[in-house]
Amino acid sequence: MGNVEKLESRVSRLESEVRALRDQREIQELRFRYHIAVNERRIDEIPALFCEEGEAHFGEIGSARGRAEIATFYHDVVGGSPFIKQFIHNHVIQISGDRATGLSYLEAKTVAEGESLLVAARFDDEYVRLAGGWHFRMLRLTPFFVTPLREGWSGENELATR
Repeated sequence: MGNVEKLESRVSRLESEVRALRDQREIQELRFRYHIAVNERRIDEIPALFCEEGEAHFGEIGSARGRAEIATFYHDVVGGSPFIKQFIHNHVIQISGDRATGLSYLEAKTVAEGESLLVAARFDDEYVRLAGGWHFRMLRLTPFFVTPLREGWSGENELATR
């Protein structure tokens, strides 16, 4: 292999690496924009983060498919809470062409029926790249616990035995 071929090969490899890093960053920013919209109560911005046939699954809270249902779902769930702040951790992304998956952990503080709640959960996402960039194809929330702040996430006896 001549010098030109080596250089072309190296440039091609570097372009692929830059594309992968750019994709990862764009997906992270998608997740960040989602949480900013929730935390700042900019609920009308959320449906546009999903592709047209996107899905949101929140276990017992409910599910939505398509941007119109997603808009209604978030207005009911997020808009119905007087306070909600979400914090995301450990976002891991796997990219394969124009599709990707992601895993992240959620810590949230919210209020329901006048009660302050602590929430810990896991997000499992599917992403798709469209002409306008990366979008959620599917967002699935799996709660670890939702508990009143006054009780904490473990029982009194459990804390006493530590």
